[in-house]
Amino acid sequence: MKTTGGSDEAKRNAGESAAEAVEDGMVVGLGTGSTTAHAIRALGRMVDSGLDVRGVPTSFQSRQLAQQEGIPLTDLDTVSRIDVAIDGADQFAGGDLIKGGGAAHAREKIVDGAADRFLVVVDPSKAAERLHHPVPVEVLPAARTTVADDVRRLGGNPTLRDAERKDGPVVTDNGNLVLDCEFGEIDSPGDLAADFSAIPGVVEHGLFVGMADEIHAGNDDGVDVRRV
Repeated sequence: MKTTGGSDEAKRNAGESAAEAVEDGMVVGLGTGSTTAHAIRALGRMVDSGLDVRGVPTSFQSRQLAQQEGIPLTDLDTVSRIDVAIDGADQFAGGDLIKGGGAAHAREKIVDGAADRFLVVVDPSKAAERLHHPVPVEVLPAARTTVADDVRRLGGNPTLRDAERKDGPVVTDNGNLVLDCEFGEIDSPGDLAADFSAIPGVVEHGLFVGMADEIHAGNDDGVDVRRV
């Protein structure tokens, strides 16, 4: 369930703003999505100009783009730390996020959570007073039915995400399925995150609670950087 909205200029301003925080010698987490892609392209130009960095991609998509842009890549088994992670969001309210529109949220949460600083790049369409976007939940294929039942018991409405250009469901880079879980306005993201994590068969959910350090919210004229 990819989110839409926001101009390409706003996304570019957000991505390039976050890329400016990257310094020589850093290890950088490379998120997934159209706004983060602008950050990766900006980093590629900086590498071409002599910047020494290594990237840790969160998906096949981000890996492929980083390779095209000439960014040296590594992985979590090889590095001792990630200095900064740059990633997008489907919706944000304060410092809480919903992610997973690109079905990469399990790997994104690992990389973003391991970073010393997590910079979120968004356009204004992703802002909300309270989170209400459907929450993507990656599930083991064998657990799809039981997890859906548990989500309903929590008050949610789960929908198996269908692929857009092939028959059948979306399959993540990890070989799993995604349930998009509608709850309406989420009063307590932290409590719901804990409930998701306790369900057998859930690999990871798209609630990123209290993880962000900065929000780089782009618009057509520039960017608003908010520390959270």
